Amino acid sequence: MTKTTNSPSEVVAAFLKAFEAMDFDTALTYLSETCEYTNIPMSTVHGHDGVRSVLGPFFEAIHENEFVILRSAAEDPVVFMERLDRHRLDHGWRDLPVNSVFEVHDGLITVWRDYFDLLTAAKINDADAA
Repeated sequence: MTKTTNSPSEVVAAFLKAFEAMDFDTALTYLSETCEYTNIPMSTVHGHDGVRSVLGPFFEAIHENEFVILRSAAEDPVVFMERLDRHRLDHGWRDLPVNSVFEVHDGLITVWRDYFDLLTAAKINDADAA
């Protein structure tokens, strides 16, 4: 796959677009093979397999995603982003406020950190969540 994105902001936007569409294979092409991915309230994993091991189970129950970018700032090679990750499940839409920090080198994301409230995330798959 040939990427036409150059700036760190463009790389992150393309990555999130693929992830939003749940096209994990394409999304992973924007991550370096040794990418460090941290869910701040949880743990750190490395590489494509590590990312799949964390996000695969989370996304199993999700039918559709919408990632709403609320604010974004970049200073090469770092991209800061405030998002509202919206997930549609059997029982409706659930929203997860997320702040992210990405580091991009040579067109690939090498560091990705998501900051979110673990209790709010746990409610995403809870049919009784408000």
